[in-house]
Amino acid sequence: MNKPNQKIDIRDPVRGVLLSFFVNFVWINVSEVFRYFVFVMPMMRDAHPALPDVAPMSVPVFLSWAVWDTILVISVSFIAWLALSKLGLGLRSVLITATGVWAAIFVILWLGLWNMNLATGSIVMIALSLAWFEMLIATAIVGWAILRTRRRA
Repeated sequence: MNKPNQKIDIRDPVRGVLLSFFVNFVWINVSEVFRYFVFVMPMMRDAHPALPDVAPMSVPVFLSWAVWDTILVISVSFIAWLALSKLGLGLRSVLITATGVWAAIFVILWLGLWNMNLATGSIVMIALSLAWFEMLIATAIVGWAILRTRRRA
């Protein structure tokens, strides 16, 4: 049985990595779509009523989001796999890893948008809060995939 902070061998089977990619692909896409349609899009449109086509709904936008989500899933899953393999699978490791990935991806993105006056403080706070929760669950999914793989091995 695995101890909460047991170090994981980086050579764990590839099926665990693929499992975490697949589950995170579903989770992150659902989370991103929810955050965008329920919060970010309406708030961006309210914040910038004079700008035409703010937060548009078009095929090129959806294709760019598909690329964004794919890069996000691969990055989060891979970085979390490496970090949790080194740090262990305890809650503290999951929190540290999720927060680090969140800061590296989302804090930089939203800070840049806020700095250029493309997002308001309220948009940034809501988007960052929901993104941190998204990264926490995504990191926990990787930890689950590691445990599941190790139990089968």
